[in-house]
Parts: sequence; C-alpha cells; structure tokens
Amino acid sequence: MYCIVLFIKLSLPHNSNIIHMEKADSTIAQMRKGVLEMCVVAAISSREAYASDILDRLKQSHLIVVEGTLYPILTRLKNEGFLSYRWEESNSGPPRKYYSITPEGTDFLSELRTGWDELVTAVSALVLVADTNSNDLSETTNTDQK
Repeated sequence: MYCIVLFIKLSLPHNSNIIHMEKADSTIAQMRKGVLEMCVVAAISSREAYASDILDRLKQSHLIVVEGTLYPILTRLKNEGFLSYRWEESNSGPPRKYYSITPEGTDFLSELRTGWDELVTAVSALVLVADTNSNDLSETTNTDQK
C-alpha cells in the first residue's frame, strides 16, 4: 500500500505539469482567436488581398490560420460592412475574390487598435506586478532559508 501511494505522489507533479501545459496551450489558442478578426482586418488594411494572400500575411506574423477558419471571419466582416470584395478572373483556375477594407472597416480597425493598446498596457502592468511580487516572494524565501 505504501509503495502505491508513494508512486502516485511521485507521478503527480509530472501529470500536473502536463495538465498545466495543456491548459496554457488552450488559453493561448483562445487569446489568438480573440484577436484574429483584428489581425485579418489589419492584413487587408494596406491593400486588397485574395484569401491565400491573407493567410500568407498572417503566417509571416507567425499566426497560423487555415482556410476553414479564415473564410467565416471574412464573411462575417463583409456582412458587417467592414470589408468588401470584387471578383477577378484567374488564368490558373476559377475567379478569385479579392477583399478590401471599407471606410467602416478602417474605423473599426482604429477602434480595435485603441482597445488592443489599452488591453496590452493593462495586462503588461498586471503581469509586471505579478512578476515583481513573485521575485520578492522568492527572495524572501531564499533569505528565510539562509
């Protein structure tokens, strides 16, 4: 009985670390999803783009997005009046839909950027305080152990 309890206790931190890593990965994925609309609008803001161009621009920024995620966002943004599109014939297949930002989309992006800046400032300040408190706590613990 003692060996079983010891084994479970010894293996718990390992399992706990895996659970924490999975939770962190999930939370990071949710954060990325939360800013994806802004990133898509930003990717189109400088010049019109075909869906694969948008995916390339996002990939260059280390945001890996698949077509199945992009198209619903483009449709939603278009339906909300933030994007428009035009069809262009292609030499290598079916016509292509090129998206561009509308004046409403430019205003929308401006509001998102303001909100993003405020959020980054607030979160950075909070994380900095947490890091400072954590460092103070570890210094206190190290001092107490001496």
